[in-house]
Parts: sequence; structure tokens; C-alpha cells
Amino acid sequence: MGRRAHKPLESISDISSQGKSHPARTPEERENQLVSLAFDRAEQQLREGTASAQVITHFLKLGTIKNEIELEKLRQENELLAAKTSAIKSQENMEKIYADAIKAMQKYRGIDEK
Repeated sequence: MGRRAHKPLESISDISSQGKSHPARTPEERENQLVSLAFDRAEQQLREGTASAQVITHFLKLGTIKNEIELEKLRQENELLAAKTSAIKSQENMEKIYADAIKAMQKYRGIDEK
């Protein structure tokens, strides 16, 4: 079985001359642009039948039930961390409220802070 010849990668000037996107303003935006280009290239290779085994395996793994379960687990862990963070902030606020209330009662009773 022979492999099909790969088309040469497009140069940056070819890509930018297509007018698909504007220059990145932040490193995150640049990263997103490059990821998008990589996905476009992988899709092109898959459609043409020139994708490497690694590319095919990567996208096959993305479609598995195991991957979906792992993603759901990560989402739930993120929700749990957010809830814990919220609880900690709430506890800190309650501690401040209690401390202020104790100071107010002491002041009312005539006990001065030293």
C-alpha cells in the first residue's frame, strides 16, 4: 500500500493573504489561531486520505465514550473547585462579620480596644 503524496504546508504569507483572520493581539489569540490552523490542516488530511496514523488516532480517541466521561469528570471537578472557592470566600466574609459584631458589642458594653 502506497501513501499519497503530501501537499506542502502553506506558508504564513499564503495563509495571511487569504484574509481569514486579523493579526493576533495577545499570545492567547495567537495560540487559538495556530490551533485552528492545525485543526484545518488535520481535517484536510483526513478528507484527502493523507493523514498520519497519529492524526487519525487522535481524532478517534476524541470520539470515544471514555473521552466524554473524562471530560464530564473534569467539568464536575471544576464545579467542585468553584463551590469550594465560594465556600471559603463566604466563610471569610462570615468571620469578618462576626469580628465586627464582637467589636460592636464590646464597644456597646464599654470595653475599649487596646
